[in-house]
Amino acid sequence: YCIEALMQDGKALQAGTSHFLGQNFAKAFDVKFATQSGGLEYVWASSWGVSTRLMGALIMTHSDDNGLVLPPNLAPIQVVIVPIYKGLEQLQAITLVADKIKKELTSAGISVKYDDRDNFKPGYKFNDYELKGVPLRIAIGPRDLENKVVELARRDTLEKNLVPLEGLSRHIQTTLDEMQTNLFTKALKFRDDHITVVDDFDAFKSVLVEKGGFISAHWDGTSETEEAIKKQTKATIRCIPITETPLEGKCVYSGKPSSQRVLFAKAY
Repeated sequence: YCIEALMQDGKALQAGTSHFLGQNFAKAFDVKFATQSGGLEYVWASSWGVSTRLMGALIMTHSDDNGLVLPPNLAPIQVVIVPIYKGLEQLQAITLVADKIKKELTSAGISVKYDDRDNFKPGYKFNDYELKGVPLRIAIGPRDLENKVVELARRDTLEKNLVPLEGLSRHIQTTLDEMQTNLFTKALKFRDDHITVVDDFDAFKSVLVEKGGFISAHWDGTSETEEAIKKQTKATIRCIPITETPLEGKCVYSGKPSSQRVLFAKAY
């Protein structure tokens, strides 16, 4: 079994697999179990593997030209607070409010960083946290304190809004939930929009060049056909979809009978 993901450039990435390993690894590493009759046999094993390639998939799936975009549920820092001030007196006043916000958010289970470093300007910090994919950024200046608001910037849409301090933690939790859903929905739509059904090899090659993504096409089940398609297009079979009602047809390359459609794509 495998999980196949689609990246923004239209290439596929195998995100995780499970293999039936038989007794091969057991024999190589001499792993045995005791049978009911008292004998010893090599174990039958399966693998359930996801690896660091998931990090690459995360980066390539959601990020943009401004840098990393992290889903809130996976972000090590979900909210960063950046003070905008002139002089120590303004910083101290902002810090009192920032510490209160941080305490409320932390109590709600949200990870927060207050960046009061004095060797970097606010503009640098904004760009830095945007590059690192922190989901939400709070900016607080003297005027914001007077008006009892903060500027809240979203990493996924780059939208900025003034939000009242009253009820801020609830607003932030709601926004993080919206961002999580938004990023998933956007990625899912992109994948679904880039699954193209084709029935002849000319269309197959055209879609690969002009659109990319997954191509749903019939395959005759032979390694010879898969190798021929790979040699001509660099596309391979990424997975055979699990379906209760597979539809028979003719192979997109050989024209021979096919039991169901499979998904082709160029891949990493």
